[in-house]
Amino acid sequence: AHFHVFKYEGGWPKKRNWAINSGLAKHPWILILDADERVSASLRDEIQAAINTAHFDGYYIKWKFIFLGRWMKHSWSHGWMMRLFRNGKGEYENLNMTDEGGWDAEVHENVAVEGRCGRLSHCLDHESSHDLHRWIQKQNDFSTWNAKRRIKQLDSPLPALHHFFSNDPVKRRKRMKAFFLRLPGKPLLIFFYLYFFKMGFLDGLAGFYFCSLRACHELNINAKVFENQLESMNQQNEDSSN
Repeated sequence: AHFHVFKYEGGWPKKRNWAINSGLAKHPWILILDADERVSASLRDEIQAAINTAHFDGYYIKWKFIFLGRWMKHSWSHGWMMRLFRNGKGEYENLNMTDEGGWDAEVHENVAVEGRCGRLSHCLDHESSHDLHRWIQKQNDFSTWNAKRRIKQLDSPLPALHHFFSNDPVKRRKRMKAFFLRLPGKPLLIFFYLYFFKMGFLDGLAGFYFCSLRACHELNINAKVFENQLESMNQQNEDSSN
């Protein structure tokens, strides 16, 4: 393995796009991995077979998410993520949200690939190395970022209707999220969806805690959006009184 230092000074690009476009990758294919993700032997073999046949320019992969030592088989499916693609065919989208997050890595951005895309049947193993205290702290940071992003999303029109039926899982997920964020009572909806409809109760006590924390995460986002609206109203009242 070769290690390269990336000094983030804000703005764009962030470190993954920098690595993709800087010429550091010498192989015809690029696989994106986080420090808390692992490639199983079965996924390794499937990747090797996929790049040897090369029917596609990119491949979507799902997560196998481990929480409190247990696979959240029912409680959480992260959806399809573009992680394997031809060198020179893909890069991360720019959401113009760098000022809100301040992170040096692409967290919520997705890889856009030029060309045909397929799916791999085996999952990436994802298990956070942090304890629950650190995990909740990280989710709090994410909720702040998501609240600022949601304020902008609520001011934007819904994506085109045909994205509901798109073969691109990223476009389809974005359309569903844009519709969902306008629904009332989202924290309760998330808990009932994950715990009952997705049968998160089959994941044991860890599944209950995870579904509850996911609902709390949505509640935190809503509260921070409301806080921002109050601050904007107070600022407008101050400006009008001057």
